[in-house]
Formats: sequence, structure tokens, C-alpha cells
Amino acid sequence: MTRGADASADPDGAWPHPRTAAALIGHGSAAETLLDACRSGRLHHAWLLSGPAGIGKATLAYHFARYLLAGGADANGNHSGSLSVDPLSPVFRQVAAESHPDLLTVERRWDTDKRRLPVDLPVAEVRRIAPFLSMTASAGGWRVVVIDDADRMNRSSANGILKILEEPPARAVLLLVTTAPGALPATILSRCRRLSLAPLATEDVSQALTELAPGLSEADRLAIAALSGGSIGRALFLAQQDGLAHYRALFDLLAAMPNFDWQAAHQLIDSVTSGSDGRSFEAFALMLDGWLAGLVRQAPGVPTRGVEAVVGEGDLRQRLAQGAGLDRWLELWEKTAALIERADRANLDRKTVLLQAFSALAAIKVG
Repeated sequence: MTRGADASADPDGAWPHPRTAAALIGHGSAAETLLDACRSGRLHHAWLLSGPAGIGKATLAYHFARYLLAGGADANGNHSGSLSVDPLSPVFRQVAAESHPDLLTVERRWDTDKRRLPVDLPVAEVRRIAPFLSMTASAGGWRVVVIDDADRMNRSSANGILKILEEPPARAVLLLVTTAPGALPATILSRCRRLSLAPLATEDVSQALTELAPGLSEADRLAIAALSGGSIGRALFLAQQDGLAHYRALFDLLAAMPNFDWQAAHQLIDSVTSGSDGRSFEAFALMLDGWLAGLVRQAPGVPTRGVEAVVGEGDLRQRLAQGAGLDRWLELWEKTAALIERADRANLDRKTVLLQAFSALAAIKVG
């Protein structure tokens, strides 16, 4: 998928916003790094939290923001051993309601008319930062700015942030959250302390789904977690878009190769393109890309490790890789990725895009 695809966007509020999350799943090491920085008494003024989409970067940012705004230490300067703040506390409730006077959230907001997020972080959002930081903290403590999708800033916005980073106000912390740190100017990167977060374990994603998607069976939770790439956001997105049923249909198509069931293929295409908002198509495209990526990276003779979304998918990848050769599958992966990117950028007909992708798939001769 392209960087413009927002698989973790939640326009209908089907799952909690990161600022309302009381639990931080995984990322204990990253949380400890932030706590150690506080304990040192030399907390850096800007942090870049990076990693794949939906793994909890923003959740960590809001945990740290609440910790700072709640005091973070007792009267003797002793810091607690956790970033957690009581969900019943005034600070937690204010942050969740986006009403804390010492916290500013800068993010892309869902456009209800266009049914999508804006591609770039609006300049008007970024321009709120300087006036906010010019004010004195209401409780005499910290002022915190969380900039989600920081890599979406245009040049003008990035220059405005740079001026703040070069001359940071006292007792102010900027938390820049990004999936693409390389898209940020080097001048910004050099002024931030970087904290890279890794994808979550399948078991952690499954645990999160227990609360966030309680209607799923245990088997389906594990299967979706295996498809998520360690991203809770992606797992919820796939669950919301009936992704597991579509993945199983894709698996059946692949398992029948070298025969290709065009009737089943057309039924699958109709199912994933039936929605007017294109999100079911986006979910399927993510899974198709993930399948092909896994096949290309499959080492010959090495069994698949971890939970399988569908029983036997590791063996199927081995058979297909050996039957047609990895070069042929790599070519298909690249072609499919290009088709999906064109659909995303040029608003091409989704059925046509999938028909072209399946035609290329059916043309592969599996020995």
C-alpha cells in the first residue's frame, strides 16, 4: 500500500482513540526509556516515536503525556515505576476528552464529507503549536504537544516546527509520532531523540482484540492477529472489514493452483469492492500484499514459524515458491503493488484493478 493509505483510520469510532487507552500493550522497553529520561532530570524536549502503523506509538505518546501532566513524581522528586495514570483521575479524563489546558494534539481529522483523512497534516493545525507553547502551564508544570503523523507536514509546517525545536521553551515536550521518519527533514530528525517501536507479538494483538473486538471467537482472534503484522490498528481494521473471510477465500484460490477458479475469483472481487468507501478493498489489498511478501521471503525448506491465519498456509507458500520460482512471484508482487498504488492515487476502478491482479496470478505456471 502507499503511504497515503490509512488502514488504521477509524471514521466511525469503532475502537478507542489512543488518548483514551488506559492499557499500554507491549512496548515496555520504550516506556522504560522514557521513564529513565525523566529520572535523569535531563528530559529531552523532543521525541520521535516511530514504527509501523497501528502498533501503539500514539498510545505510548499519550501515556507519557498523562504521566508528565499528572506530575510524574511525588513531592520528593521520586518518579513512579510506570507511565500509568489512574483512569478515574482528572488528568486522565481531561486528556481523553482533549480538554487538558496543557496538552495540545496536532493530527489529521476525519473529513466527514469526503469520507477520508486529508493527505497532509493541515498547516492550520501545526500553526497552533507556537501560540500554545508561548503560554504558561496552568499548573506550573509541563506543556506537552503530541504531533501525530508528523511525516505528513509540508515544508512550511516543518520549518515552523524547526524553529521551536531550535529554541525550545522551558518545561515543554514535543512528541512526534510517525510511520515514516525518513520523510521528515534531517534538520528535524537531528533535534529529536528517536525511539523506534517494533511490531507487537501476535499474542499481544490477540489479547487486545479480546477487549476491543469481543465478538470474535478465540480462533478468529488469533487468525486476525497473525494477519495484522503486529498492528492492533490493522487487526481491528481487518475485523471490521470482514478481512478474515476474504483472506480464507484468497487462500482457497491459491491452494487450487495451478488450476484457477475464475467463478470464485469474481465472487471474491465483487465482495471486496461492494462498499462505496473502498475500505473493504483496502483491507483486501493489504492482505494480498502481505501474502505475496511472505511468499517471496519464504526460505526454501524452512517451516513457517508462529501462528498461521489459515492452517497450511506455510506449506502452501513453500509449494508455490518451489513450483514457479521466487523470481516469478517477486515480479507478481511488484506488479500487484503497482496496480494497487495506481488505484489509490488515481482512483481507478477497483474491480478492474483486482481483475488485472488475478489475471497475472492465474498466468503463473505452478509445476
